[in-house]
Amino acid sequence: MEDITNTLSLHRGRKIERIRKLRGMTQSELASKLGGISKQAVSKMEQSENISDDKLKEVANALGVTFEGLKEFSEEKVLYNTLNFYENSNVNATNISANIETVNNPLKETIELFEKQLKMAREELMTLLKKSNSSEG
Repeated sequence: MEDITNTLSLHRGRKIERIRKLRGMTQSELASKLGGISKQAVSKMEQSENISDDKLKEVANALGVTFEGLKEFSEEKVLYNTLNFYENSNVNATNISANIETVNNPLKETIELFEKQLKMAREELMTLLKKSNSSEG
């Protein structure tokens, strides 16, 4: 598993794909933001392990993230930052934490499960923020 993780952390195209999906963006939408390249060109880029820094900067801008954030992206960092954010805002993150233990799931299923948990946590946070704002007003 360690070899797979190292490969994923170095594969720039997969990082682009993961961030694009986390941002809720389609390949067509990213293609449009990259100056109207084809959806197929985005697909090919997401399959490329090596992408130049200049191209990565362009893609980061189109995705609305920093170059460093895209270059250093990893699922572990997202999970770590998400857990810390929710713990520090007193939102219950036990559902997210429990999924750390699901190591036996294939990577794709684990990522999909994480995305669902992240969506639920975001919705819970928005609900709490709305309640907080309405009680203040």
